[in-house]
Amino acid sequence: MGMKKHKVTVEIYGDNYPVKGDAEPERIMKVAALLDERMRETAFINPRMSKAMVAILTALNITDEYLRLQNDYQQLLKMLNDK
Repeated sequence: MGMKKHKVTVEIYGDNYPVKGDAEPERIMKVAALLDERMRETAFINPRMSKAMVAILTALNITDEYLRLQNDYQQLLKMLNDK
């Protein structure tokens, strides 16, 4: 039996987006709010950037953080396995 799909409209950096997914609506809204916050931080630091450039720079920053966390996680797993 498949998971129930939820549809939520979220606002990110001044634009509304309909989002449909398996996650609970509260989770979708939380993710969107975090992205909105991060984009606004990026725009504050770089006020002359276009919306698209703000989105790309934010995505690059988030991806970099993800890769660092993924690497840290792998190192922790290795440390645990080496014991």
